[in-house]
Amino acid sequence: MKNSGNDNLIPVFIPTALQRFVGQQETIQLPGATVKEVLEQLSGKYPELKKHLYNEQGQLRSFVNVFVNDEDIRHTQGLDTRVAAKDAITIVPSIAGGAESCGTTGTGLSNDEVKRYSRHLIMPEVGMEGQKKIKAASVLLIGTGGLGSPLGLYLASAGVGRIGLVDFDVVDFTNLQRQVLFTTEDVGQPKIAVAKKRLQAINPHITIQTHETRLSAENAMEILKGYDIVVDGTDNFPTRYLVNDACVLLNKPNVYGSIFRFEGQASVFDASKGPCYRCLYPEPPPPGLVPSCAEGGVLGILPGIIGTIQATEAIKLILGNGEPLIGRLLLFNAMKMRFRELKLRKSPTCPICGPNRTITKLIDYEQFCGIAPAAQTTAAADSGSLEITAEELKAALDDKKLVKIIDVREPHEYDICHLAGSTLIPLGQLPQRYKELNIADNLVLHCHKGVRSMRALEFLKTVGFTKVKSLKGGIEAWADKVEPDMPRY
Repeated sequence: MKNSGNDNLIPVFIPTALQRFVGQQETIQLPGATVKEVLEQLSGKYPELKKHLYNEQGQLRSFVNVFVNDEDIRHTQGLDTRVAAKDAITIVPSIAGGAESCGTTGTGLSNDEVKRYSRHLIMPEVGMEGQKKIKAASVLLIGTGGLGSPLGLYLASAGVGRIGLVDFDVVDFTNLQRQVLFTTEDVGQPKIAVAKKRLQAINPHITIQTHETRLSAENAMEILKGYDIVVDGTDNFPTRYLVNDACVLLNKPNVYGSIFRFEGQASVFDASKGPCYRCLYPEPPPPGLVPSCAEGGVLGILPGIIGTIQATEAIKLILGNGEPLIGRLLLFNAMKMRFRELKLRKSPTCPICGPNRTITKLIDYEQFCGIAPAAQTTAAADSGSLEITAEELKAALDDKKLVKIIDVREPHEYDICHLAGSTLIPLGQLPQRYKELNIADNLVLHCHKGVRSMRALEFLKTVGFTKVKSLKGGIEAWADKVEPDMPRY
């Protein structure tokens, strides 16, 4: 007998990070009576997607969340949650109340400040008392880049009395497309020094406190404890979990934002009132599985939108007004100009904010996220068994050695610049196209900076290729060491 449940066609929303495994489709209609049936249809139709959804034991990966409409299936019937034609499934993988301590003592407004903040003061939701709260507040920005730039600009303009900045990077040309705190003249300068000067110029009535260091388990508690609110503008998983855990341990709200290509996420994690980041993503994805903005790109305007949302949430927390994004995950798609909201719930098994917590202090977050220590990475690179340097590849080509260069980037990256004579096989297509390669050839794989080419190398090793190496540092290293006139991105 025909299963009547399979007559249902359920829309499945695919996030940008996974769309390359399903032919760049955003929504796929699939039959099924339960979430499990629909996802089995999905992974059966797109087998390359399966390993990103399920682990080796066939269980849904812990860093992949599935929602039916706006409900997390972990809080319903899990994969057995029933679905009907009116329902929609959303896959959400990890990509990275008021503040009671904001008093008003000694925070009177000068005549200059009254004039500066007059558009706030005439709003009953803010008024004099609200502006005094803003002036008394302290907010720490983790990162001064894509998200940190609009955050800093708007929080400084709003009159937040003390803004802390954490960053250790310098301004690069590639930052200027989206990091609006910086100008061409700032290239090569420490971000934190430029940001402080710019924000202080915007509002001389506030204090900018700088922490020019890499946030780590050794210094996070000391840095974060002096602020009312922490805003996460990071771009990597180790720091994201570090910020979350420190905020939970210090009982501070964590205003979260993340961006990738043209999609963004925002929420407020406050373990005293709702879920934390680990409730949403108990474990990080394996290294390299989720591409970074440097690999996948980001629409320059997007961090302005998400960063402004984060700034709004921070101000609402300070004022104690409105409905903060606690227990809610806001999704934004710039190409569709569409917002969606999903419900988040506190996980009873969360290792840091649950009733039976197992994390009581900060841990080694590089190890937690599966990132090898620098010494191991250096040793592997020095062995020369997997990588070839740009200089070595140039020498091999000059000596007329038979080397076949495979470019595993995307076609739009290939159009920017490429190595002469290289063959383009994007990483996502490699499992279907590897038979186009001759197993007897000496292969050199390359991408932008060497991350994707190592993943391609690992795959080719599993299907029998032995004479294959990855270009260390990718085409970026080639442009730096061999072909300086090549366009760089």
